[in-house]
Amino acid sequence: MKPVTIRVLPILFAAAFACTAATSYAAEANRCARDLHAYTYPLTATGTQMDTYHGVKVADPYRWLEDANSEATKAWVTQQNQFTQEYLSKIPQRAAFMQRLQTLWNYERFKAPVFAGKRYFLSRNDGLQNQDVLYTMQNLKDTPQVLLDPNTLSSDGTIALGEFRVSPDGKYLAYSVSQSGSDWQDWKIREIATGKDLPDVLQWTKFTEVAWNKDSSGFYYGRFDKPLDTGKLADVNYYQKLYFHKVGTPQKLDQLVYQRPDQKEWGFDAKVSDDGDYLLITVQQGTDNRTRLYYRSLAKKNSPVVKLLDAYDAEYTFMASQGPIFWLRTDKDAPRRRIVKVDIREPKKLIEVVPQSAHTIREAEVVDGRLLLTYLKDARAQVMQYDMQGKFEREVELPGIGSVKGFKGGPSDKETFYSFTNFTSPGAIYHYEPSSGKSSLVRAPKLAFEPNGFETRQVFYTSRDGTRVPMFISSKKGIKLDGNNPTILYGYGGFDFSLTPTFSAANLAWLEAGGVYAVANLRGGGEYGKNWHEAGTKLKKQNVFDDFIAAAEYLHANKYTQPAKLAISGGSNGGLLVGATMVQRPDLFAAAMPAVGVLDMLRFHKFTIGWSWTSDYGSSDDAAQFQALYAYSPVHRVKPDTCYPATMITTGDHDDRVVPAHSYKFAAALQANQGGAQPIMIRIDTKAGHGAGKPISKQLDEAADKFAFLSKVLDFAPSLGGK
Repeated sequence: MKPVTIRVLPILFAAAFACTAATSYAAEANRCARDLHAYTYPLTATGTQMDTYHGVKVADPYRWLEDANSEATKAWVTQQNQFTQEYLSKIPQRAAFMQRLQTLWNYERFKAPVFAGKRYFLSRNDGLQNQDVLYTMQNLKDTPQVLLDPNTLSSDGTIALGEFRVSPDGKYLAYSVSQSGSDWQDWKIREIATGKDLPDVLQWTKFTEVAWNKDSSGFYYGRFDKPLDTGKLADVNYYQKLYFHKVGTPQKLDQLVYQRPDQKEWGFDAKVSDDGDYLLITVQQGTDNRTRLYYRSLAKKNSPVVKLLDAYDAEYTFMASQGPIFWLRTDKDAPRRRIVKVDIREPKKLIEVVPQSAHTIREAEVVDGRLLLTYLKDARAQVMQYDMQGKFEREVELPGIGSVKGFKGGPSDKETFYSFTNFTSPGAIYHYEPSSGKSSLVRAPKLAFEPNGFETRQVFYTSRDGTRVPMFISSKKGIKLDGNNPTILYGYGGFDFSLTPTFSAANLAWLEAGGVYAVANLRGGGEYGKNWHEAGTKLKKQNVFDDFIAAAEYLHANKYTQPAKLAISGGSNGGLLVGATMVQRPDLFAAAMPAVGVLDMLRFHKFTIGWSWTSDYGSSDDAAQFQALYAYSPVHRVKPDTCYPATMITTGDHDDRVVPAHSYKFAAALQANQGGAQPIMIRIDTKAGHGAGKPISKQLDEAADKFAFLSKVLDFAPSLGGK
């Protein structure tokens, strides 16, 4: 799931094919050989729970697994983990994979620096540190000094640094920390000069950033009242409120700035205008891209909140201001987005600054009085620079085809930084001067591999309804297209989130081992703007699964691989993708790896933040949407005596975004109904959440387990170490 924000900031049925629908490959016949007793799975009790949705009775035999704190569920988790680890421990390739993963992962890496409060701040990891360390320096040539090391906050690396913001005077660092991957975060304040924390601790926050006021006396942030229950069904009695916290005071004295008890699904993101005269409040509902934009004058005491753009008809993202004129990124009348400005004295008039183009604007920043716009051109980054009135100045020359992050700063900053990466090149950091258009390399990581030995191709294939879909395919150079390459097909397809070329040490190990790694840019994502996103939502969600199925068929038809050598992978919404696709077309894949997936589509909105996803999925409370959800819901589409691919489900017992009950119920259903010879297992990580902030040690263990699993079920002997 993309990081949901309570600003908020991240589906038709095709019958499952039975074993008789196997392909002509000999290995497929063996995979689907009927063997109901191939594995002795831990016993999972079945209940008699029956629900009625719009006149349709739906059984939910594993409802009891939703109670993560019950002794029965805890015992089940222990037994399932024992089964999984016993299976994995017998795979000899695991040790070799772990050794190579540790070598590849052990490289110095940085995130793009930011300049704030007359200092530079950057995150660095020396290689195998569980968490990145935050450093600061006054000049780029200075030796970075440690400002905050999250690795010292816990013995097992499960406390992670989230967001941070520097006060305008450079005196304070406001930062958030989370534990065990939870969405809940605590905000603290550190004196930059001394490195010591103030007593201030702000609790019960999630999906919020902070916005310092101009005089650095405090900041605005969103928080909830303490919820009645953080682990079970969503607590309908709490909602986000916007507060102001004054530095050096207890949280109980924070000033309430804005709330809407009549709109409990609303969330607020605060920003302070460049001159400090206005508080900007972005209102978002769930994960819907549409927003409302309000403001409050800070120059006049006790000014009311003014509803500037309140129609809830488009996305409006504040970028910069000059007095009462605000620059915004919007998809109003522009599904691929454009840049506009609005004078708050004439709020109904949007003045176009940069029109919509053939490509999608993904990010928009203002640095040195210029607009820096990052576009997606067939899922590849392209950065264009304009003046504040929309006059084109230049295209920023990038090192190649890939992804960029960064270009942060403010209208008065004379410089900025960005990182560039692709599937086979780890992120290098560049310094950029908007006035001259000059980019210069700041830092480039060094890895124990030869990048020239690999290649990435971008191909386009046709989905079921004729839609043209892009896909990146990475491999060693010169691979034979004979259908025998072990291949991972990865996808996401939701929430306007775009999959762009990104480096992963784990994926590099897979490529070195002789594998192929394919990434499909499915509908539901944001690669081609609003229309592409909406074509994969609600009643059109089946388009996403069709796109993924067509990607697999392309890989088969073009001899990259075959069903007996193909695995599918995805996490969160991508876990739903894998789950739905494997039950619709189990004949296409030999292995499936759904991670932290949304798998019970009739009840997802009843847990924690799940209600916010109805903008993409719809809800079973609606009769028409129920029919669509029920038609593809992975937990409900598992069929008896069906030959399912070898499956490793992964989740975390502390995941409070996509609660682990989704994965528990899916694993139980698959184990009870597997009619083939392949194993069904679930790997439940303890003291782990949805993925953000997961310690490197846990990431290494999970990657080694997954690759060992694939080496066995895809039946290949990996060539590790680049040999």
